Amino acid sequence: MRLKDIQAKLASLGYRTGPLDGVWGRQTEAAVKQYQADHGLQVDGVVGPMTLASLFATAPVADSGFDNPALVWFQEARRLIGTREAPQQGNNPVILDWAHDQGIPYGGDDIPWCGLFVGHCIGSTLSSEPLPTNVLGARSWERFGVKTDPAPGAVMVFWRVSRQSGLGHVGYYAGEDSGAYRILGGNQSNSVSLAWVAKDRLVSARWPATVPATIGHPVQVARTDTLSWNEA
Repeated sequence: MRLKDIQAKLASLGYRTGPLDGVWGRQTEAAVKQYQADHGLQVDGVVGPMTLASLFATAPVADSGFDNPALVWFQEARRLIGTREAPQQGNNPVILDWAHDQGIPYGGDDIPWCGLFVGHCIGSTLSSEPLPTNVLGARSWERFGVKTDPAPGAVMVFWRVSRQSGLGHVGYYAGEDSGAYRILGGNQSNSVSLAWVAKDRLVSARWPATVPATIGHPVQVARTDTLSWNEA
């Protein structure tokens, strides 16, 4: 089930979602909450199994993997794959806008932005979810939401250089093999991309506190790339 299909269904029922573009913004979230309130559902703005079944009489059980429509923050992350830093002395205005929208002073995209990317995806889709005080600090995400097991959409926090350094990297779970996690993150080779990070670097896996835990499970993915060791 695509996010755009959910927007179109809400719009056909008279709910104002904004553009039918598959981008899960504040208008779409508000439309979901109003629909939930009108139909006696839990008003959380999340299109979980109950809301999905109410919207679509013949809807299948909500996908528990990467296409789960309840993982709106993860779908936003997927949409942004390929976003890159500007070359040389320039700045990508898209990345700068992520900081501006969250009220974060940010000098330019040469400053590590993995935490900014994670913050944008959550902040732009889950309006009630508290973000870490220092969004830019990767290790600050250790205190985000609630602890979870690695599964699609989980925020994955890693140490960088050494576990004691205070330096880190943060991104989203996008699969694993026996020795590494596949991470969808920002500032990976200077872009939003998929990279493999060794499992022994994991510090914590976190889940948004305002979103019910899903039935997601680990997803095995064949690794073809080398491990990432420096995401700054």
